Amino acid sequence: MVDAQLSARTLTALLGEWREGGSAYTALADRIRLLTIDGRIPVDTRLPAERELAEHLGLSRTTVTAAYRQLRELGFLQSVRGSGSVTRLQGTPAMLSVPGDRGYLDLSKAAMPALPWLVEASRRGVEELPRHLGGAGFDPIGTPELRAAIAERYTARGLPTAPEQIMVTIGAQHAIALLSRALIGRGDRALIEQPTYPHAYEALRAAGARLVPVSAIPDSQRADAADSAVETAAFEQAIRQANPAMGYLMPDFHNPTGRSLAPEQRERILAAAARQGTVIVADETTAELDIDRVGSVLPMAAYGDAVLVGSVGKTVWGGLRVGWIRAERPLIRKLVGLRAPGDLGTPILEQLIVTELLPEMPRILELRREQLRAGRDHIEQLLASRFPEWDVPHVHGGLATWINLGSPVSSQLALAARNHGLLIAAGPRFGIDGAFERFLRLPISYSAEETTRAVDALALAWGSLLRHPVPDTGYLADVV
Repeated sequence: MVDAQLSARTLTALLGEWREGGSAYTALADRIRLLTIDGRIPVDTRLPAERELAEHLGLSRTTVTAAYRQLRELGFLQSVRGSGSVTRLQGTPAMLSVPGDRGYLDLSKAAMPALPWLVEASRRGVEELPRHLGGAGFDPIGTPELRAAIAERYTARGLPTAPEQIMVTIGAQHAIALLSRALIGRGDRALIEQPTYPHAYEALRAAGARLVPVSAIPDSQRADAADSAVETAAFEQAIRQANPAMGYLMPDFHNPTGRSLAPEQRERILAAAARQGTVIVADETTAELDIDRVGSVLPMAAYGDAVLVGSVGKTVWGGLRVGWIRAERPLIRKLVGLRAPGDLGTPILEQLIVTELLPEMPRILELRREQLRAGRDHIEQLLASRFPEWDVPHVHGGLATWINLGSPVSSQLALAARNHGLLIAAGPRFGIDGAFERFLRLPISYSAEETTRAVDALALAWGSLLRHPVPDTGYLADVV
C-alpha cells in the first residue's frame, strides 16, 4: 500500500547538494538511497515521475530513468501498478531497529541504562496495586498520587505547581503529539528549532502544521553574549512575522546540540510569544541532566507562560513509558477530551512505580551526573585522539554531543559505520529539510567499553569512507 507521494519540489529540497562528482545518475541514486535508509523518505512513498523530477533538477529524463533503475536493482525502489515508483527498504519495514542477533552496537539512541534500583521500586509499586484493582483501570489524566508527586517536583525546582495543572501521558512523545493536536489547526504555523528532536517535528507535521525553523546555536559556537542575542532576536522575529500558533523548544541541553537558553533568553522569547498569542511548549525531558552547567536555571514556565513536557524516560529508563504535561487547567481539560480517540490512559502500574521514584529524584540525578560526566570525558578524549580534525564541543549536560565533521559526509559515514557493527544517527535526521550533513550526534550516555568500541568502528568507517564506495546495506534504528 502506498502511504504518501513525494512531489518533485519536495524531493529536490531533500536532495540538497547531491552532485559530488562521478556520474549524475549514480550520485542521484545514492542520495535517494541514503534518504530512504535515513528515514527522511519513508518506505512506501511514491517518488515523482521521471519527467517531472528531471525538469526540477535540470537533468535529462534518461539520467533520472537510469537512477531509478539502479535503485530498483538495489531493492530500494519498486514499480507498483497504478502507483509508479515506490520506495522500499531491504529486509524490514522502515524505522525498525536492527535485531539484536545481528551484533550491532546501537548508538542511534541517546538514552541511559535503567536505574540499578528500578526492580526494587517496581516491587513497591506492585504492592500498591491492589488498592487500584476495584476500578476499571482506565486513567486518562493520571493517578492523584502521581500528579501530586510531579507537582511537588516542579515546586522543589522553583515553579509552584498544583496537581490540577498536571496530566500524565504515555511518555513525552505522546505528550508532544497530544499538544500538537490540541494547539494546531491544519495549515497553522509552528515554530521549531533547527536542528531539533525529529519525532517532535514529525508530530507537528502530522497535526497539519507548517514549520517555521529558527537556528539553535550550540553553546560551543557562541563567542560571547552577542551570539545569544542574535539567536533570541531570530526567535522574536520569527514569532512576530509568522505568528505561529505553537512553538516547540528544548530550552535545556537541547537535542542534539546540547545548547541551553539563558534566563534572559527565556524571558524575551516568552514575552514575544505572549504578544502574538503563541503557545510555547518546552520539552524538559533532559532539563535535569546537568553535569556542570554554570548558574542555576528555573523551568521555562517560571519566566512566562509556557506549557511544559516531562518524562522519566531519560532519567529513570526509556522502558518506563510515563510522561506528563504541565499546563493551566483549561488546557488540561481540553487535552483530556482529545485523548480518548488515541488511547484510554496511562498504565496504572507504571504510574505507581514512578510515584515511588519521584521522591528519590535528587539521588537519581546525582547518579546520572556521575555517569554522564564519565561518559562525556571519555568520548571527548577518544575523539580528540582519533579524530583531531573533528570539532567536538564540550557539553555541560544532556545526553549527546553534536560533532562538526568538517565535511558534508554524515549520512555516508553513518552508512559506512554499519559495515563495522555500529548504528549512529546522521546529522540530517535532526533537520527538517535534509540539512546538517556536516554534523553527527554521538551519545555520551554509554559505558566506557561501548563508547570505545563505537569510536573504533567510527575510525574504521572514516578511514574507508573516501577509499571505497559506500556499500548497499543496513537498517535504520529509531532515533530518540
